[in-house]
Amino acid sequence: MADSEPSRDVRILREPTVYVVGRQQISHAELDRFLADHGVSWQTDTEVAAEHLVEAAGRVCYMSFAKPRPGGNQTYIGHILEVGHGSVLEHAVWNLLLTGVSRSLTHELIRHRAGFGYSQLSQRYVDESVAEYVEPDPIADDPELHKVWLEAISQAHAAYMRLTEMLQARFKDEPDRTLRRKLARQAARSVLPNATETKIFVTANARALRHFIELRGSRHAETEIRKLATQVLRIMQKEAPHLFGDYELVPLSDGTFEASTPHRKV
Repeated sequence: MADSEPSRDVRILREPTVYVVGRQQISHAELDRFLADHGVSWQTDTEVAAEHLVEAAGRVCYMSFAKPRPGGNQTYIGHILEVGHGSVLEHAVWNLLLTGVSRSLTHELIRHRAGFGYSQLSQRYVDESVAEYVEPDPIADDPELHKVWLEAISQAHAAYMRLTEMLQARFKDEPDRTLRRKLARQAARSVLPNATETKIFVTANARALRHFIELRGSRHAETEIRKLATQVLRIMQKEAPHLFGDYELVPLSDGTFEASTPHRKV
């Protein structure tokens, strides 16, 4: 959400937004056909497709469908987390759309490669003349620091606007209008700061998400990405409580939270 509107063209953001735009479904008919072909029957007690798939994948490893131990899916996945059999968590996948995050954050986020896929907003094609910027909490909470930061952001934004206009004039002889705009924006974007807001589409599996939450939900992580990690955790705990319910959110002195679990590096 916006804390203030310093000008018509610049909007300040403080919190990320996470949209769950995709999740898996089970092909019950195909799973039942597999079980019938192997002379067994099996049912799970979870209605969450991701949890169902993780249990099915784990049971394939030992063909343990015929005589499941008591306790249901929650107990089964709990045992997987305890023993660190994390490979089966890679079969549970979500599609997330992140907005209200800075380019600084996504530079850190995309270091998470295994189990992640990314598609990010292009500054070459997307006009930043009406731009959003993410202000760090320590700066936003101090009026003097906020004033200095806002002045710097406004100057950078004004420079981008001026450069875009001048560059389009320079490339006026280029007959392709789309190419002309792209040539201008790709050069002008060089003055935009790391605080510039971006949007990124993320696909990740449960194991990769747990790794992200543990690293970026730590008190030692940068504040903005820690806020994102804990927000993702809250969503995942609703999406698949058996896969993410072992985490606890511990309050920190700056008003944010740290993600803690007894089952690290599953």
